Amino acid sequence: MLFEPRSGRLAAWGNALLAGLVSPDEASMSIVGEDAVHRVEGLPGEPGPVGLTLALGRMRALGVTGLRVALPAPGHPLGLSGPPEFNARALDAEEAVVAVGAAVGLVPEVAEAGPSGDVHTSVIWHCLPVREAPPADVPSLGEAERELAEALREATAALTRLDVAGSGPVADAALSAYRARAEAGREVLAPGYPPRAVRVLALAQRVDLLVSLAYEHGPGGAVAASEMAARAEALRPVERVARRALVAAYNAPVEERERGR
Repeated sequence: MLFEPRSGRLAAWGNALLAGLVSPDEASMSIVGEDAVHRVEGLPGEPGPVGLTLALGRMRALGVTGLRVALPAPGHPLGLSGPPEFNARALDAEEAVVAVGAAVGLVPEVAEAGPSGDVHTSVIWHCLPVREAPPADVPSLGEAERELAEALREATAALTRLDVAGSGPVADAALSAYRARAEAGREVLAPGYPPRAVRVLALAQRVDLLVSLAYEHGPGGAVAASEMAARAEALRPVERVARRALVAAYNAPVEERERGR
């Protein structure tokens, strides 16, 4: 599930910090969220891992002016620009952050410890060299919004025919929890993001949730192997579109600034 990838939080609040809209402590706390701690390893000029607040300041000193999200999947290097070593690490993590203004990128390594019900999550962001080139396959906000609407209609029709639209008590509970969280927080993005980016992100997160529920909470009427394959075939393109829209939303300030040059 990619409802709120850690790379998205880092890019969103990092961009707000770089724009002078939030304090370093506010950005750091928002990025960490419910995790226990985030540290950054491999920063130029730092001999070992450092805290997130210091890392964000160091990146600004390196000349970083913005942060982009990458959400790659096998066969789809979404948001990546190379080199192969960075792309491989990002693909393994299924997410990354690529800096603008300095040839570095960050890939998260997540570790969990503790008993069930009291799990503590720590994140090490590995700072690695990246190639300064346009990211792969990132749409504009307008393109992403149109793609989402079309893909959602097509997938809903296909899944309804297969009786695998992610319905049932478990799915309903997950959707209710998502709506409650959205209503309670409303800060789906950090300060400085345009309203259209907020709208696209919220829709992409909902589509991603529906896709995940369709995969995870029972086969519905799709019990034959051919029907299971049809379900996967219906979900694959909408999942790809949702990831593209997430990237477009998180990258909106950087893309708008570069278009305005």
